Amino acid sequence: MPQISAFDVVGPIMVGPSSSHTAGAVRLGLAARRILGEPVTHADIGLHGSFAATHWGHRTDVAILAGLLGMSMDDSRIPQAKELADAAGLQYAFQTVDLGDVHPNSVRMRVLGKENSIEVVGASVGGGRICIYEIDRFEVEIDGSYTVLLARYKDQPGVVADITRILASYGINIAFMKVSRKTRGSDALLVAETDDPIVDDVLELVRQLQGGIVARRLPRF
Repeated sequence: MPQISAFDVVGPIMVGPSSSHTAGAVRLGLAARRILGEPVTHADIGLHGSFAATHWGHRTDVAILAGLLGMSMDDSRIPQAKELADAAGLQYAFQTVDLGDVHPNSVRMRVLGKENSIEVVGASVGGGRICIYEIDRFEVEIDGSYTVLLARYKDQPGVVADITRILASYGINIAFMKVSRKTRGSDALLVAETDDPIVDDVLELVRQLQGGIVARRLPRF
């Protein structure tokens, strides 16, 4: 039998009412903000399945906005997230979407900042836990348990080796890594989950590859 931790029994420290529809939704919004890499100015949020059907009662919409504003799931300001979003000038819209055969507590977030835009799809899988499973239609699997290096680049030989060599030179151990691409030679996305923090020097060295690739560091969330 799988081991059950105290977290699984007691649940996360959170502002409710629901660990899956509220606390997990906050973490999904926070993940999208961190993947974007800057404050969110516009958000188009598509709620799927159970999220779409019950979001009014569980305040899933408010929770996602709280995460997009940078709040964690125990932040006492979560109930006021809509008012705070309006005050911050964050423009947002919610709609019901059908994302297909995915987890019922799923959301698609198309978010923009002053310089970047990103599409993130993820699910709240229970007890405040989440899984991000798409970034700009690249398949990923990020649950916030590890520090993550995201690197987007043109697919060509040697790039993955260069990135892993940089991490190794700083003593950073890769726990899990996934590389996705559209077609050979097109855009590719590397997701490296690490046991160790990713320092600024590593991020800058990765960004210098290929004459300048997009790289971001995601702390645990």
